[in-house]
Amino acid sequence: MTKNNKLKFNNFNNNSQLISNKNTPQFSKELLDGLMKDYNPNNPEGLIGRDGLLNGLKKALIERALNAEMDFHLGYDKHEPRSEDCENYRNGCSSKTILTGDGKITIDNPRDRDSSFEPSIIEKNQTRFTEFDDKIISLYARGMTISEIQGHLEESYGVERSPEFISNVTNAVIDELNIWQNRPLDKTYPIIYLDALVIKCKEDKRVINKAVYIALGVNMDGKKEILGIWIGENEGAKFWLSIVTEFKNRGIEDVFIFCVDGLKGFPEAINSVYPQSQVQLCIVHLIRNSLKFVSYKERKSIASDLKKIYSAVNLEEAELELKNFKEKYDEKYPSISDIWTRNWSQIIPFLQYPKDIRKAVYTTNAIESVNSSLRKIIKNRQLFPNDLAIRKILYLALRNISKKWSMPIHNWKSALNQFAIIFADRFPERF
Repeated sequence: MTKNNKLKFNNFNNNSQLISNKNTPQFSKELLDGLMKDYNPNNPEGLIGRDGLLNGLKKALIERALNAEMDFHLGYDKHEPRSEDCENYRNGCSSKTILTGDGKITIDNPRDRDSSFEPSIIEKNQTRFTEFDDKIISLYARGMTISEIQGHLEESYGVERSPEFISNVTNAVIDELNIWQNRPLDKTYPIIYLDALVIKCKEDKRVINKAVYIALGVNMDGKKEILGIWIGENEGAKFWLSIVTEFKNRGIEDVFIFCVDGLKGFPEAINSVYPQSQVQLCIVHLIRNSLKFVSYKERKSIASDLKKIYSAVNLEEAELELKNFKEKYDEKYPSISDIWTRNWSQIIPFLQYPKDIRKAVYTTNAIESVNSSLRKIIKNRQLFPNDLAIRKILYLALRNISKKWSMPIHNWKSALNQFAIIFADRFPERF
């Protein structure tokens, strides 16, 4: 198919996206009244069912477009006489069934005598519109397994499709995924959150746990942006180092604050690539790890005393509250204060910031919310066959999740002004 023909085809298939466009054709009331004259409100299937008005209208429009293409191909309209030197002419029609996002449609496909007609709206060997593929990809992105998609297609559209067919349709996003994964990134990110989730995968005829690493950046406009997906056999500082190095190679020159969980060696891996960046340990992770040692009855009171530490006005007050906590609980729960003491240098950085920045960096909740959504998507899959299957579904799911991120994070303007003062010598000039 030529580039122009592809454009024609894609434009036709994207009609549903043009409804709000100011260039959408306006239909007369008389035409709409004529189409709807036999519509029964008590039977909506008459409008939207497989054999309803909308599918009938789509069939009529496709056939009209095909005949218009045939007129152009032959050089004269259907009911006009052809010139004597024109040896080619219409040769009836063949029946062809195509799949659309609304089900199957059988159309009359015009033919010519010498079989040179190459339609662009429905190619010779084409059996479905790309909107049908979009339906499959959408179902896959929402967590349906291939067998569930098979059942849905048969139930909703009356068509049977093999697992290989569905897999091939979803594979169409691989090129898009690779371009996205390797795209250039902004020069400066005020905040980058780093976290991982564990997924079971089949490898060398055995089932292993794979760590899927996800990076979420907050750009200078305050908008969230997934920076990439990486897969490793375990969550380790060495692998994180390769990811942070990739950030550098993709154009990130500076990050004010990295917000991470409590992985050993993580700060060293980050600072080896970005020595000026501050590394903030996720307080929520820290609290969860602390409460693992606590009986259910005491969790509320201990959590309240821990809050006094991380909500302190300044470092001196935080150190005093930690001292008070040790005196109160070390006899019964010495491991809790030990966790906070060992990680103190990664806990305290956010205490130097005003409250708007504190709210943004003291927890990785932003990325944990993403991971929570991803877990809902993959919960139906006990096991993934390979890394590519993991990357496909997570990319499609993240693509859907990120559509909602149209606004900056809360109180971003205030936080940005504070960043401009604190990191004055590194703050981008355009801001």
